[in-house]
Order: sequence, then C-alpha cells, then structure tokens
Amino acid sequence: MPGPHRSSTSSFKNGLPPQELLHDLCSRFVLNVPKEDLQSFERILFLVEYAHWFYEDNSMENNPSLKSLTLKEFTSLMFNSCDVLRPYVTHLDDIFKDFTAYKVQVPVSGAIILDETYDRCLLVKGWKGTSWSFPRGKKNKDEEDHECAIREVLEETGFDVSKLLDKEEYIKMIFGQQRARLYIVAGVKDDTAFAPLTKKEISEIAWQRLDDLQPASDDVISCGMTGLKLYMVAPFLVSLKAWISAHRPLVASKPDMPSRR
Repeated sequence: MPGPHRSSTSSFKNGLPPQELLHDLCSRFVLNVPKEDLQSFERILFLVEYAHWFYEDNSMENNPSLKSLTLKEFTSLMFNSCDVLRPYVTHLDDIFKDFTAYKVQVPVSGAIILDETYDRCLLVKGWKGTSWSFPRGKKNKDEEDHECAIREVLEETGFDVSKLLDKEEYIKMIFGQQRARLYIVAGVKDDTAFAPLTKKEISEIAWQRLDDLQPASDDVISCGMTGLKLYMVAPFLVSLKAWISAHRPLVASKPDMPSRR
C-alpha cells in the first residue's frame, strides 16, 4: 500500500522509527504482558521504557539511520502508534509527569565494592552523564533488595557478587522520597576484570581510593579531591569509613597502586 510505504520512508529519512518498528516494539513490550501490568500508567510507562532501551541498544545498532530519542519523545511515538495507548495521547503530558515523579520514589539498591585492602572502592560512570556512583539501580516489582543489588552490579560491571554479598551488611540512605540501600561487598581482587553487560548504560568503571573521595572543601560535598562528581557517593562515605574501621582486615595497605580501568 503506497500510504504506509511513504510514511516509513519518510520516517527513515528523518531518523525516526518507522511505524512497522513501533508496532513491533508495542507488541513485544506492551501487548504481550500480564494484564495486571496494564492496570496503571506507571507500569505501562515502565514497559515503554524497556522498549526505549531496546530501541536505543538494538534497533539503532542494526539501523544506523535511526536517531537517538529521549524517553519522552519515544513515549509520544509509542502512544501515537499503539492502538491500546492512542486513546490517552491527549493526557500524555500529565501521564509522563506523574511517571517522572513516581520514578524518584522507587527504592534503589546496589553495592559498595571494596578491594582486598579496603582502601579503594569501585565506581561507575553513566553513559551520558559526568557523575560517578556505586553500581546500583531501581528495584523491579516484587524484587528483594539484595536481589536487585546482585542484578544491578552484574548488569553494570559484569561482576557477580551473589556469593560475597551479606544481606545484613549494608548502608541505607534516604534521598527525598527515595530509599537507597547499598550492600558492602569487601575483599574483591584489584585485578578483577569488569565490563558492563548492558549497552549504553555505563561508560567507565574504575577503582578509586577512598581518601581521594573526600570533599575538596567543607562547602563542596559532591566533588572529591580528584575533581570527580560524586553526587551519589559522598553521602555514604561517613558510614562507609565507620564500617571499614570496624571490619578492616590486618593486611598492609597499598597506597601507591594506580587505578585499574
């Protein structure tokens, strides 16, 4: 049929996903899910977000003519293309705003990975951002905190902490309406190979000396002495150093070892 063909060609020229691709993503990520996952817009938007990740990681890789889209841009295309979502297009701005507010309330779980000397911790940097953090992420529905931590660390670093994680050893912080729980996983060899399993999520992984993560001044709590942006690291440092003081093994420190990336 000439109509859809012209539309698809136009989409490719503009770098936008064609209708065939949007329909496939809708079918794969939205339609073929349990009915309870379609009972709220929060759950639907999480499904659309999964579709967005797939589009960015796989569809764009297979077709370089496609352009990267923000989640809001992609959500708008999905709502306009998917039959079950199209009736709510006029309310999309409010739906997306509510979803954004909801996401910051979803609990976060992850791990603080220490080397064998307890002098260094493993940090990751996001794909597009400039700040560093401990490997962590939002909990899935019905997922336990430690299960989320194991999954997120594996996805972001390629390292399996399931046999090292103690469910009783963690630091919990509250940021606004969001709870963050980071399990302390100590004694990891500094020559461990780390590599993210998920595409376009983590750009760098590095050991960092804890002493270098101290605030450069009393007025700056988000940047360490090395100039790294540490918005999601600095709040945990006081509790982490207290834990290390109580658990540090009787092993000589190696202060002059360089970071491994």
